Amino acid sequence: MNSDKRVAFYTLGCKVNQYESESIKNQLLQKGYEEVDFESIADIYIVNSCTVTSIADRKTRNMLRRAKKQNPSGKVIVTGCYAETNRKDLLEMEEIDFVIGNKDKSAVAKFVQEIHTQERVEKKESIFQEKEYQEYEFATFREMTRAYVKIQDGCNEFCSYCKIPFARGKSRSRKQEKVLEEIDKLLMEGFQEIILIGINLGDYGKDLEGDISFETLVQEILKRDLLKRVRIGSVYPDRITNSFISLFENPKMMPHLHISLQSCDDTVLKNMKRKYGRELILNSLLSLREKVPSMEYTADIIVGFPGETEEMFQNTYASLEEIGFSHLHIFPYSDREGTLASRMKNKLSPEIKKERVTILENLQKKVEEDRRKAYLGKTIEVLIEEEKDGYWWGYSPNYLRVKIKGDNISVNSVIQVEIEKVEKGVLVAYEYAKSL
Repeated sequence: MNSDKRVAFYTLGCKVNQYESESIKNQLLQKGYEEVDFESIADIYIVNSCTVTSIADRKTRNMLRRAKKQNPSGKVIVTGCYAETNRKDLLEMEEIDFVIGNKDKSAVAKFVQEIHTQERVEKKESIFQEKEYQEYEFATFREMTRAYVKIQDGCNEFCSYCKIPFARGKSRSRKQEKVLEEIDKLLMEGFQEIILIGINLGDYGKDLEGDISFETLVQEILKRDLLKRVRIGSVYPDRITNSFISLFENPKMMPHLHISLQSCDDTVLKNMKRKYGRELILNSLLSLREKVPSMEYTADIIVGFPGETEEMFQNTYASLEEIGFSHLHIFPYSDREGTLASRMKNKLSPEIKKERVTILENLQKKVEEDRRKAYLGKTIEVLIEEEKDGYWWGYSPNYLRVKIKGDNISVNSVIQVEIEKVEKGVLVAYEYAKSL
């Protein structure tokens, strides 16, 4: 191992970022580089940044400083969304050697191999010049027995609070044959569960020629004989149409959706520039659950958006309680520079935002417990992911964490278990019925 080939990675943010980091890592490993822990001495540190919140920005800067402190002579590279939107600010940090935006992220591995000939500041082109989806070489992101497949990048929505379109550019769909090629490879490697990810999955196919949509792509994926499970990463509630709902008639479709929700009040949603209201949210989610009773939802919620009154907040509270989510990611609103919302008046105090976060967290604890208790005494299917602390661990089809005490179980097997209790949000079973 060459002494200048130790590389360390730190990835912030979404599964798409993690997928892209995995591609960069795989390419470098194939070229003879050695991955080391981020807290150890490395020759090259790569931080794949996120800019969804101000906390993510701060975490990125902290990790960059930590890398240079760990090895002052090492090269520090920052890429990702924060690198795309705040390149100038990052170049002013003395701890950073190179800033590579999302537009050039797929070439980071090649850049690293030629790092000793690179200049610190390169020509910067706008992410909006990207017209087609960029393929990532060796792009396989695995998590236990599941594999993520990126099918789309970018977003055309320009919600008033969000920087992501400026970080990711316009919506771009991956060619169907490339998606299927990667999935076939993963299935041959033994993966049974595929999770489809992107920045705005509902836009898939709109920029491709021919009659291609998200639904037609999923239908092709479902034809794979080796495939046991398909999950959808994240969708907007207005994307849950009749054709979308019909996908769940196939038993390979897992009854779980992460909903990019943000609020359930009409005025707040309008000010956020979301294209749906409270009525659509309730109709879409409740009608899907009526047709697929085992459907579980998780969601993102922003509280304390500029101008959010107590009544508006209560509208969101009531809707969340009515729908019932197995988990919520709750964020207090924070200004993102350059966005429309950052220039809005009637900003709420940190104290009010904190109070409302706490109120929703307390609601969610009760809802989560109630939803899990509904599975007591029921038999459910689990894909086993690992053995840890004397238990076997995995996820149910609707993405509930399950731990099992039993013998003759193996990783990557699909088994049926009877739920005996709920323990700290985890379903617990002591024996299993049979392998599937």
